[in-house]
Amino acid sequence: MKPKKPLKRLLLKLGTKCNLSCPHCHQVMKSFSEHPRLIEWIKEQDFARITFSGGEPFAQAEGYAKLARLLKEAGYEVASYSGYTFEQLLCGTPGQKELLRHIDVLIDGPFIQAEKSLEVPFRGSKNQRILDVPASLAAGKAVETTSKRWLGEY
Repeated sequence: MKPKKPLKRLLLKLGTKCNLSCPHCHQVMKSFSEHPRLIEWIKEQDFARITFSGGEPFAQAEGYAKLARLLKEAGYEVASYSGYTFEQLLCGTPGQKELLRHIDVLIDGPFIQAEKSLEVPFRGSKNQRILDVPASLAAGKAVETTSKRWLGEY
């Protein structure tokens, strides 16, 4: 395996299934499909971090949970975007709860056009939060990350 570069991140959009119908979204309803060579391909690259993005990863939670577990076992940091809030996911399906258990960072909440901002790193609108998932799960409530990297302070 090649050495991992600490700032190199792969953004995965493995399907565009989503049931949220957020205004201004460009996604089309499709379903998740597993890519058997994906983990091996990722290992051949020098990515240190993996991020799941739209459609809605938590609408395809079972497939993404399996992938996240394998990535975590291989030593990757795993983040995910979601139009759902952390609080909604805590009360969600078993697959959604399983996916939460296998990610490090969650950027949660729907994109809201009226709150659109280019001043909030890694988010599209000011209502969205960047959460430390292990700390949030331990606390039973949303805990925003304090990582300078995620706050745009590298």
